[in-house]
Amino acid sequence: MLRVLTLSTLFPDATRPNFGVFVERQTLGLAAHPDVELQLVAPVGLPPWPLTRHAHYADLAKLPDRETWKGLDTHRPRFTTLPGTGGRFHTGALTRRLIPLLERIRRAFAFDVIDAEFFFPDGPAAIALGRHFGVPVSIKARGADIHHWGHAPATAPQVLAAGRAASGVLAVSQAMRADMAALGIPADTIRVHHTGVDLDRFAPRDRAAAKAAYEVTGPLIVSLGALIPRKGHDIVVGALAALPDATLLIAGEGPERAALTAQIAKLGLGGRVRLLGSVPHADLSALLGAADVMALASSSEGLANAWVEALACGTPIVVTDAGGAGEVVNDPACGRIVQRTAEGFAAGIAELLADPPAPDAVRRGAERFTWDANTAALYDHLTGLARP
Repeated sequence: MLRVLTLSTLFPDATRPNFGVFVERQTLGLAAHPDVELQLVAPVGLPPWPLTRHAHYADLAKLPDRETWKGLDTHRPRFTTLPGTGGRFHTGALTRRLIPLLERIRRAFAFDVIDAEFFFPDGPAAIALGRHFGVPVSIKARGADIHHWGHAPATAPQVLAAGRAASGVLAVSQAMRADMAALGIPADTIRVHHTGVDLDRFAPRDRAAAKAAYEVTGPLIVSLGALIPRKGHDIVVGALAALPDATLLIAGEGPERAALTAQIAKLGLGGRVRLLGSVPHADLSALLGAADVMALASSSEGLANAWVEALACGTPIVVTDAGGAGEVVNDPACGRIVQRTAEGFAAGIAELLADPPAPDAVRRGAERFTWDANTAALYDHLTGLARP
């Protein structure tokens, strides 16, 4: 029996049900493996008082220290994050908080391996914990944990040191593997570990009926992701000005809402662009199944789950050449990779609307991304580290 201690600051909770749902799904799959016992540590970073009086932090502070989350024995220790320090002290604070907790856990659960599911601050902390407890450590890179924290002056040395010290390293795509190697993490230690998609829930449906639920009759474009500059929703909004018959629905929440609202008004698109806010992950299959095209203008990605979920619904995608885009859009039926401009997105979307690929041909692009394959590969990887 393989005993796994999974560590992830990127994990859902009662206040953030969409936060890291792909990490949750992967962890649930591994925990269900007949030869695995798993405990989850999902730390919550909080600033010092009185900043915790802010409504967002106050809700996080009220989370239980330990609970059963969808069948997982889950610990949610708090650690201190200091605003204005660029994350420089996150690793130390997290490590100090986790050592006594893991000592208590280890009395009843002698974990064989630490599985860190985000590269920062989880990865450097996991390395320190692995040394303390004498167990191997795996770290998985997903996107911003490398593209941001791996380049930020205050944290880049910590990311690189952790990647070099880990017993094994995972990347969500070949492109992410190359980005990690470019930082100085040895390429021969990095294994590509693709995400999965629920092919039963994310599946083609009657598109006209699905559109009716959103009161849309013409071409429908959907964009998914937090309302932050990196996701490039403003670029897709700009593209809509050249697509006069189309409607755009944007699912996500974040600090760019006001700027996007102003842009929509300035372009006179108020009747054709809607900001839906945060949409529960359970409802995304209906939204993606209604769309003629899913468009995401990210400046960086690892391998976006939204890409694969759209394809599984039979919906082609228009995306930038970010991260593993070329590994997903490997057939014209899957969509188009375009320049990160409004003109590029307008042209790519228009091309797919004029000559839409068959939904079953689109879906084939997602069929290799299964959670069963994800679980099997992760079990093989962690077993190899724990029992070389």
